[in-house]
Amino acid sequence: MSKKINIAIVGLGFGAEFIPIYQRHPNANMYAICQRNVEKLNAIGDAFNIDVRYSNYDELLKDPNIDAVHINSPIPNHAEQTLKALRAGKHVACTVPMATSVEDCMEIVKTCKETGKKYMMMETVVYAREFLFVKELYEKGELGKVQFLKASHQQDMDGWPDYWPGLPPMHYATHCVGPVAGLLRLEAEYVSCFGSGTIREELAKIHNSPFAVESAHIKFKDSDLSAYVYRSLFDVARQYRESFEVYGSKKSFEWPLIEGEEAVIHTAKKEEHEIPERVATPDYAHLLPEEIQAFTTRGVYDIDENTHLSFTQGAGHGGSHPHLVHEFLTALVEDRAPFPNAAQSANWTSVGILAHESAMQGGKIMYLPDFNA
Repeated sequence: MSKKINIAIVGLGFGAEFIPIYQRHPNANMYAICQRNVEKLNAIGDAFNIDVRYSNYDELLKDPNIDAVHINSPIPNHAEQTLKALRAGKHVACTVPMATSVEDCMEIVKTCKETGKKYMMMETVVYAREFLFVKELYEKGELGKVQFLKASHQQDMDGWPDYWPGLPPMHYATHCVGPVAGLLRLEAEYVSCFGSGTIREELAKIHNSPFAVESAHIKFKDSDLSAYVYRSLFDVARQYRESFEVYGSKKSFEWPLIEGEEAVIHTAKKEEHEIPERVATPDYAHLLPEEIQAFTTRGVYDIDENTHLSFTQGAGHGGSHPHLVHEFLTALVEDRAPFPNAAQSANWTSVGILAHESAMQGGKIMYLPDFNA
């Protein structure tokens, strides 16, 4: 695959983590960067020798040389910037979540169909080494019949940018919805969610969202499976944790309780004391082109000083960044849908949006629209 895709990265906080990966990927030309702050734009451009620089997103979209944009802007901008890019004839990769309303999720799916352009939500957990390990166990048949899935994402967001304070926990739920839906490529059909506890009044009044924790059950379409996910963002004492657990008839996988510990595999039909076993999760750099394999185990620049907080708190996002880049680029080169595609991304994002609506209504069952219709 020798085709080169001209990439533009939009947003250079977290987004700068991806620049050298694109620069070294055999199918990418790291063509342009975009940042409203001109001083920061030029500092990043100079550091990575990128000549094409835009401080205005609309101007960037007029550049006919750009094939695809990778959006890393604040959450409230995702849907608008995605739709503008698709309508300008660009493919889109976008950090999570896809949008902040079910209507915008549907509009993005519709626009992809109308334009023929591809969309991929860059959900880190479904390319993290832990997920890839469980996926390998499943595909080899070692888990047996999957019986239940569970995930969590707990994080202290105090001190983050101004669009985070008071955010409903489930509005940023794709890190736990993605893996429970993604392992078996399931589609969420409906969700029921409960809120628990309360956050500080000055936070709660911003979005009229009082809950400290939101926990949801997801029922999957055309499947006997359901999943349980829970989220917290403020006023809950917990080390950062993105967890994913799967329970099978032969083996089950449980995420470590504390960062730095090993995961646990439980194997059925053994003597009771032999059922659990701690396992080191392997790295999956071998699935990638040699040029970007190193990026599964480290950040990309001045890791002690300038690495984005989300990367640091998330323990490097499980080595997922080069896998995300590789999936997006190969999907474009091979002219196929990336994983997750627009409909899958809309389903995962909307689970969280509707889960919060359910919590605000005492656990009411909320059905998801059919994004594949």
